[in-house]
Amino acid sequence: MSKIIMAIGSKRGPKLNAVQQALESLSPFFPPATEFELVGLEVDSGVSHTPSSREELMRGARQRAETLVQIAQKSALRWHYFVGLEGGLDVIHETASPLPIRGHSDVPPNARRRVFLESWAYVSDGKRGHYGRSGGIELPEPLVREVLENGTELAVAIDRFAGTAGIRDAQGAWGVLSGDLISRQEAFRVAVIAAFAPFYNAKMYRAAAVGASGSVL
Repeated sequence: MSKIIMAIGSKRGPKLNAVQQALESLSPFFPPATEFELVGLEVDSGVSHTPSSREELMRGARQRAETLVQIAQKSALRWHYFVGLEGGLDVIHETASPLPIRGHSDVPPNARRRVFLESWAYVSDGKRGHYGRSGGIELPEPLVREVLENGTELAVAIDRFAGTAGIRDAQGAWGVLSGDLISRQEAFRVAVIAAFAPFYNAKMYRAAAVGASGSVL
């Protein structure tokens, strides 16, 4: 029986459980009887407590994973994969143009701000890494103002918004906004599977690379 050790840059239950559930879905792609072991460590994302752009979300996920790679190399730990997970906001300004404008620079005065909650993953084998994300769910404007204008952490703001406590370690903002049809854990599970695709479905990615180079698939 072979064992694959996965290092995850968090100790929070929804994130660890998301990786565990993702691996259950991916197990048919690994040799029979492969055993998975999860190692959770709290590492710094290097970004703000609530990322407010897709770029910042991607950077936070990647930096978590790469910090784990550095820890493994320094301590000679035999971890096989490194997973960074980051949740936060993606800000888009909707205009009459068919293409939305991201970020805050050069935004037309009549543009409507739309803000989406997204969950991102970055998976590395220590040499190469890939991104994945879940879909996005739109935040109500009062919650957006509390986070972006007032600087309140999303986890704190969503507790106030829902009138409860500890939502981040339960259904998360995803659960509150979707009426518990999509949980934080489920959003990260989808992101992890997507980020793992170039590893577990390597044959398809290699075929696509060959096809792009002009050869016959």
